[in-house]
Amino acid sequence: MHRERVSENVFWFQSEVYAQVTAGVIVGPQWAVVIDTLALPEETLGMREFIEHELGVQVRYVINTHYHADHTWGNCFFPGATVIGHAKCREFLIEYGVPSLESARKQNPNLRQVKIIPPHLTFESGELTLRVGKKNLIFSQAFGHSQDGISVLVEEDRVLFAGDAFMSLPYVVDGDIDDMIASVKRIGRLGLENIIQGHGDIILRGEIDAAVKENLNYLNNIKKAVKSAGKRKNVDEYLEEITIESCGKSRVHLGGLAETLHRRNLRSLYRQMHGEE
Repeated sequence: MHRERVSENVFWFQSEVYAQVTAGVIVGPQWAVVIDTLALPEETLGMREFIEHELGVQVRYVINTHYHADHTWGNCFFPGATVIGHAKCREFLIEYGVPSLESARKQNPNLRQVKIIPPHLTFESGELTLRVGKKNLIFSQAFGHSQDGISVLVEEDRVLFAGDAFMSLPYVVDGDIDDMIASVKRIGRLGLENIIQGHGDIILRGEIDAAVKENLNYLNNIKKAVKSAGKRKNVDEYLEEITIESCGKSRVHLGGLAETLHRRNLRSLYRQMHGEE
């Protein structure tokens, strides 16, 4: 697991095991806030070990940027912490997370100790704020990747934990492409020092404008290409010809997963626009 200090009392973690998924910690004088929980128990527990023994504080709050397993299944390893998320995050974890975990346990014995802990404190609209020492955290909606996405802005440092609303390759299979475009545009207007992507490396200030433009370009390109697919006779063949490079991205992103995610994006968009293939 990679770890880096982003700014004073703000830390970033990145999995070396699963899809470069990320998490964060904001440390106050007496307690800490965790943003997302990584994918596997050993990495979540490694993060907790660092917080408790290296930083010397307990975790009081865990923020879930959305309900997907690689961001929430570690909630249970912070006993006593209050979990915060969007109201739909709570709904989705109960409806989908519980059966998904039961199924995953059959494949992976390491998940036997995992328990689904839905958010205790939720919000549906507007913003939520939380003070951690000298840092003010602002929670806002960030839809597109999913219908329950939120981002967390460390206001004083202009550091944004964007969740999966911002990734090396935008992924819209469980969300809505127009919502994603709106979220990426909003992120580009925030005047940030850093973007902590839900998956991928930290985006630095000098890289943000280019990253925003690249993600918007990709989203608009796949939207345009899939819209044209409705006029084609052989849809499968046509979709196969829409390469990730022709849409403005590289297949090397996310440790080589980008090509697979791109293919899923295209087929999901086709179903949304034209019905089942």
